[in-house]
Amino acid sequence: MRDPLNAQEMLRQNLHLVLHVLVPAAVAAAFYRDRFVRAFLVLVATMLVDLDHLLADPVYDPGRCSIGFHPLHSVPAIGAYAIAALWPRLRLIAIGLLIHMALDGVDCVWMANESSQSN
Repeated sequence: MRDPLNAQEMLRQNLHLVLHVLVPAAVAAAFYRDRFVRAFLVLVATMLVDLDHLLADPVYDPGRCSIGFHPLHSVPAIGAYAIAALWPRLRLIAIGLLIHMALDGVDCVWMANESSQSN
């Protein structure tokens, strides 16, 4: 059983969640200004990719790196998102998924850094 979350883990988790909203907002504002609301909603809706967490046991583990663990967070899935970005009709969804994977990747690096500092 994991120890209760310390302040640094709580900061990481809260910042991670906030970035899943702020980064799509920044991308929508920078590249889709004329249709900001639609673009922002599509980008944020790609957070539904986290439904694959329901296949895990436990469903939520604050110390687990989702990249490479969950099926929709796998390297082949990320490759498919990158290829999908080549098609204009899928581009916005693919960008949202790639942003999501990048933010989850940053979270994995942060967790690994926290883990190595605690040892």
